[in-house]
Parts: sequence; C-alpha cells; structure tokens
Amino acid sequence: MNKAELIAKIAEQAELSKADAARALKSFEEAVTEAMKNGDKISIVGFGSFETSTRAARTGRNPQTGKEIQIPAATIPKFKAGKALRDSVN
Repeated sequence: MNKAELIAKIAEQAELSKADAARALKSFEEAVTEAMKNGDKISIVGFGSFETSTRAARTGRNPQTGKEIQIPAATIPKFKAGKALRDSVN
C-alpha cells in the first residue's frame, strides 16, 4: 500500500474527503517527526510506539575494497508494534 492508497482508505473509513484525509495524515507525520526530533517517545496504545535510538560510531569495511572506514554515530528512528497490532497480523 502506498501513500495515495492509504489516504483513500482513511478517507473511506473515516467518511472524509481525500483532501481532509491527506491533511490528517500529513499532520500525523509532522507531529511524530517533530516529537522524535525532540527525543520524545510517542506511544499509541494497541498500535505501537515510535522512539529514537542512538547508534554508536564504529569501524566498518568497504565491501568493494576491503578498506576499513569509520561509520559515524547516528540517531535512528524505531517503531515497536503494540500487542494488539502484533496479534491482528498473526
């Protein structure tokens, strides 16, 4: 499912116009992004939680040359599915 299909599904289920559903999805994306930039954790009971994790700097290897390279530390987004979501998928 791509973004356009998701917007259409939201519009159908919530009885909204596609434009309203698109604005709602965009607002959700922006709210989650802003919270994660600030280091906050977002928990949606039954669905899952969004948070950030810090990956330490490490030494890696270029697979083409075999030369060692330094991989810098990074902050990465993580999503952990909630129990209700896991149960419904299984």
